[in-house]
Amino acid sequence: MDQQTEQDKLESIATPGVLDKYQNAGKIVNVVLEKVIAKIQPDADIASICAFGDQEINGELQKVYNKKNIEKGLAFPTTISVNQICGHYSPLKSESSNLAKGDVAKIQLGVHIDGYIAIAAHTVVVGEDQVEGQKADVILAAYQSVQALFRSIKPGTTNTALTKLIQQIADDHKCTPLEGVLSHEVKRHFIDGNKVIINRETQEQRVDEEEIQVNDVFVLDVYITTGDGKTKESELRTTVYKRALDRQYQLKTKHGRAFMQEVYEKYPSLCFSLRAFEDEITAKLAVQECAKHELLNPYPILISPNSIVAQFTITVAVLANSTIQISGLKLDETKYKSTHDLTDPALKELLKLPMDKESQKKRQLEQKQKA
Repeated sequence: MDQQTEQDKLESIATPGVLDKYQNAGKIVNVVLEKVIAKIQPDADIASICAFGDQEINGELQKVYNKKNIEKGLAFPTTISVNQICGHYSPLKSESSNLAKGDVAKIQLGVHIDGYIAIAAHTVVVGEDQVEGQKADVILAAYQSVQALFRSIKPGTTNTALTKLIQQIADDHKCTPLEGVLSHEVKRHFIDGNKVIINRETQEQRVDEEEIQVNDVFVLDVYITTGDGKTKESELRTTVYKRALDRQYQLKTKHGRAFMQEVYEKYPSLCFSLRAFEDEITAKLAVQECAKHELLNPYPILISPNSIVAQFTITVAVLANSTIQISGLKLDETKYKSTHDLTDPALKELLKLPMDKESQKKRQLEQKQKA
């Protein structure tokens, strides 16, 4: 998929069958995410769990849309990032590490069916059923933020208003939204559409104000840290990449050409991990050559130094009368004892709102009647 076709641009969740594909991708995301979370235990090997997640995605995809010639696969490889590591940690088997009791682990993965993308991320504490202190603060701040966005994203809402919600909730929990994070609109085959919600606005990092529109599909991606919000690149190897769709170059080496041919065939437009390639050494060499000629976009592993980072990600579809959650799991908030609480009564009420279609339509009708 070298570029977005005119048909891709015209197709939206209003097109018959498209929303079904998003929702089926979302169901697989949730099923596999729960299976991966069940393997998050002390001493477990991270690379092995990531490989298990990807295998489960491919297994679940074999059960759907088999009668039609429909492309399907990973939209984002399974990653497990702990503590100060912000995300994108999907290590090679030879460079893996083990989970430890008390680690704050962020699990992210994504699926596409016919190019329609669903992604989710969830944060858990390894080996602990009851969580207190800063860990509880940062996890609840991230979860409540993504839930507030879900309840607020609708036609006419601005992206800047949504950013302010994240900041407000983080402030109440004495935490900080992570800088440099964007929630993207997604389109067919495109994980990073132009319309975005910035996780934290600063003097140096801001985006143009835009309104949410009917039929928008967003991956709402919230990161909160107990640190100052700034990140730096770690020394860990980058393993997650996406093909640069606007770049073409004939590589000189045989292993480089073979590597890119496999990328074209298996991951033509979306993200993958070097873990997926059988020969680690060849993959490491090939990716260096590809990077030199800017054929791949890297997803580097950033850290928020000396802090704990929590992440929750859900995919949502904005309809005229309701917003549908396509992917993402619920958090049992009763297991988290936060040191701090939300101070705004309106925000507390917002988070209590039921989000089934009928409740949303009823609220919208009541608002119209008041107006």
